[in-house]
Amino acid sequence: QVQLVGSGGGLVQAGGSVRLSCYVSGLTIGFHTMGWFRQAPGKEREGVSLIDMSGDKTFYADSVKGRFTISKDDDTNTLYLQIDDLKFEDTAEYYCAARSPRIYRGTFYSFVGFSYYGQGTQVNVSS
Repeated sequence: QVQLVGSGGGLVQAGGSVRLSCYVSGLTIGFHTMGWFRQAPGKEREGVSLIDMSGDKTFYADSVKGRFTISKDDDTNTLYLQIDDLKFEDTAEYYCAARSPRIYRGTFYSFVGFSYYGQGTQVNVSS
């Protein structure tokens, strides 16, 4: 059974930082493209960042570029998202996702084709 469990969220002041984690079981993140998504109240889900299987290639949505950093630890099967200079509009539930290259054959630079979505972690940014 595949499980992706997010953690690390909370209430953070604007301008502050937070590091989100996503522990994965049931699949090997080194064999998947991993991504972070977020969904704010009343808004559609938004893809924010991707990292490829090797960890060498990353991609960010324009809205978060320069402030978000995605990384992973294949040894612990854990995905991370470092968020700096938090803005009020970053308030959302954040969750990770996995995309298999055996199922999705399209471009890496897309937030489509994800098979597994995890349990989210809420980030609330206060002014």
